[in-house]
Amino acid sequence: MPKQFPLIQTKIVDFFKIQRGPAAAAAAAATEGKKRKRKALVVSKKRSRKLLPFTPSDDPARRLTQMASLATALTATGAVFSNDLTYVPGMAPRAANSAALEAGGMQVLPREDVETLSLCKRMMERGEWPPLLVVFDPVEGSVQSVQLPTDLSTTLFYSICVLNFLRKSLDRFTVEADRCIKDLTIITEYVGDVDYLRNREHDDGDSMMTLLSASPPSKSLVVCPDKRSNIARYINGINNHTPEGRKKQNLKCVRYAVDGECRVLLVANRDISKGERLYYDYNGSEHEYPTHHFV
Repeated sequence: MPKQFPLIQTKIVDFFKIQRGPAAAAAAAATEGKKRKRKALVVSKKRSRKLLPFTPSDDPARRLTQMASLATALTATGAVFSNDLTYVPGMAPRAANSAALEAGGMQVLPREDVETLSLCKRMMERGEWPPLLVVFDPVEGSVQSVQLPTDLSTTLFYSICVLNFLRKSLDRFTVEADRCIKDLTIITEYVGDVDYLRNREHDDGDSMMTLLSASPPSKSLVVCPDKRSNIARYINGINNHTPEGRKKQNLKCVRYAVDGECRVLLVANRDISKGERLYYDYNGSEHEYPTHHFV
């Protein structure tokens, strides 16, 4: 059982670098004005498919509890909080993150949805947190037998994913909704250090995520959340080889082009009840991540 992060406001505010003072209050007031305007709009069928911002819990004490749960998980896994993609010297530079390099093209996030994503980021900066709890569960992520393919030399990425899963199973954290969440709500962005996939082929880092599947492949990028990350790292995957596993899925993981750069978003793909755990398909359409062993 991990040591719980102290439920002390000043420590939590410092841990997440929450904005304080008149500037934060002014930003909150401006956002409320925008919210009121948005509610006044006539909702058409087309507009109903736009992404939605998360709705923070009303009780500030409850938001502190939610933040403390994430701080506990980050501290236990030796990571620091980051809510943005990070570009570290010696890894891929920001200039390498070009959505134009995506093999087959990448869907562009509509401008209104970009504004919604920015709103979610601003809310978090001032402590208006998504209604999510990170919980420790010794059963979640338990490991069954692992069978590697016989042609392992040609499926190196498969073996890397198995190692990633084995490490992730040791964390045994999962995420659950702390209030009802509507379909199409932005849950979080998948963030961490950005690196070339070629630099990580022999890495057993935890929970690498595809950021750019480039043409040529030597320019492909991954997000590595082992050192810097947010709550996305602790959201579990489904066993997409069983009907029971697929029924658990309540999020979709989508890569978008935002201002010419690749971003990865986790979005609710149906209404989610309070207390329900969050799951998404680690594979999408690629089927390269082994999920046979997920509970």
